[in-house]
Amino acid sequence: MSMTYTWEVTGLKTRDEVNSDGVTLQNAVVQTYWKKTGTDADGNEGSFAGATPFTAASVPEGEFVAFADLTEETVLGWIQNVVIGDYETHVNQQIQKQIDDQAISEASMPWAPAPSEDSA
Repeated sequence: MSMTYTWEVTGLKTRDEVNSDGVTLQNAVVQTYWKKTGTDADGNEGSFAGATPFTAASVPEGEFVAFADLTEETVLGWIQNVVIGDYETHVNQQIQKQIDDQAISEASMPWAPAPSEDSA
């Protein structure tokens, strides 16, 4: 069955970090929180919330993106570069499991008497 996925950043943590050149990069993103949502062809949804750490220690000053200049697209690119691959298979399986679990319903035991209107 076809699945459509959307990603969103749900939170960030920053700190000043010194890169390998000894330059202090202010408000470097060191932790991201994100959510990936899958929607199947029938409109059923499942989601997975994740957290991905980062360091700016190896980022040259000229390639550093200032916190005020970040976009969700940029941060999602960083996250997806880490997540896409083997770990994404796990993420997608968890999303599919949530969708599959929505099809499970509580059932009365076939040998038990049906509840009467009087007992309701």
